[in-house]
Amino acid sequence: MDGGSAVTLAASLRGVTASLVNVEVSTSGGIPGLDVVGMPDSAVLEARSRVRCALRACGFELPRLHVTINLAPGERRKTGTGYDLAIAVAILVATGQLPPSVAEGALFLGELALDGTVCPVRGDMAYAMLARESDLTLVTSAESPLAGAWAEGSRALVDLGELRLGLGALPQLGSLAPAPATEPATELDFADVVDQELAKRAMTIAAAGRHGLLMVGPPGSGKTMLARRLPTILPPLSEEEQAQALLVYSVAGQDAGQLACGRRPFRAPHHSISLGGLVGGGRPVTPGEISLAHEGVLFLDELPEFARGALQALRQPLEDHEVRIVRVDGVHTFPCDFQLVAAANPCPCGHLGDPGHECTCPPAKVAAYQSRVGGPLLDRIDVVVDVARPSTAKVIRGQSGVGSRELAEQVEAAREFRGWRERRDGRSARGALESARLDPRAQATFESLAEGLALGGRAIVRVSRVARTIADLAGHERVSEDDVVEALGFRSRGMG
Repeated sequence: MDGGSAVTLAASLRGVTASLVNVEVSTSGGIPGLDVVGMPDSAVLEARSRVRCALRACGFELPRLHVTINLAPGERRKTGTGYDLAIAVAILVATGQLPPSVAEGALFLGELALDGTVCPVRGDMAYAMLARESDLTLVTSAESPLAGAWAEGSRALVDLGELRLGLGALPQLGSLAPAPATEPATELDFADVVDQELAKRAMTIAAAGRHGLLMVGPPGSGKTMLARRLPTILPPLSEEEQAQALLVYSVAGQDAGQLACGRRPFRAPHHSISLGGLVGGGRPVTPGEISLAHEGVLFLDELPEFARGALQALRQPLEDHEVRIVRVDGVHTFPCDFQLVAAANPCPCGHLGDPGHECTCPPAKVAAYQSRVGGPLLDRIDVVVDVARPSTAKVIRGQSGVGSRELAEQVEAAREFRGWRERRDGRSARGALESARLDPRAQATFESLAEGLALGGRAIVRVSRVARTIADLAGHERVSEDDVVEALGFRSRGMG
């Protein structure tokens, strides 16, 4: 068999962005074998064995030639197993076993099993976006979770042997029925949480204004129950928000069944999580929990038990809504516009201030425990609420309070009112205090209380935003004195 050459297109991931990679294959005489160049990692180098077995299993001939595979541009590091399909197609075209037309205008993405089956790889949505922007046809595994508009124009490939029929004979990935989204076994509802109306009020304010929330209370008071029900009063994902969240989950290789139903993500990492697991990292670099909570809720239970470095790493993402991870091979950027909800005990034993139990912690130990979170992070949490132990009688009798439906209606009404107000006034670069529109009495009260509490500039701005949200919930065009007082009542005052 004479030597030859061919070029196919694959792609590499950096953050949530995919970039084209030229897979160049050249065959020549000499010792038979496959060489891969172009800064491949170990997973890419192992493609030689996978491709060799897959070609034989599908009835293709493996040439007794020296095959050189170059992944260009060579200065960009290549990771993962998604290059297998592009390499195999390039070898088949270079050796004349497939016509060159198979590779024209196509982007090949997929891992090869030893029997020639094409397996899906993470990041399929990023690759679909790249194919759409580059006017290419994405050819990937028939098992890819891509569905709907994202799968339009893509081709589904079960195994290498199907390429003999040409790309035009392959079914469109969008025509394949997507797997049904997993429904939750039970629907969560705030009505299940007994005797916590103040905490529900705080969560309604936080949901209406997308404010950070911290719940402080003894064990068993219902903090986790409250947090897990916050998504039930948030509005469903818009198409744009859903696409961005699905993109992050695709790059992370996570199941996105709940997102496909329009539900906002809810992430609750354990306090033993590492810094890389929380903000992202690893090799290859993948999104962390804060990015998986994009457009949803990040719940940090037992907040003081998290590593101090991990908590302080949240400060910049909370402000910028993105995390930038710098590595030798470049900068990886992931979106992380999430709503932070945290829970904490007031002391190591959890019973400080609990009338039903005596706290056994010495003052120095309590102070050390409460200082683990750090002022800069607490300063970025807008709403802090004390969650007391519920009434024993109400719990036993099974009484229920305000449910999720009623709270969701309040949140929706507040957001609609805010949208109407902003359209009327026009969005501008005005400061938060000016856009809050305090009435004269509210402004005088705010000045007096802020001076007495020694609030800093950031704290004053955040209190004004919470007050504006409370006014939106009440349908007030101007922030009243009661709105300011309630907002100050939810202001961080430590954890004791």
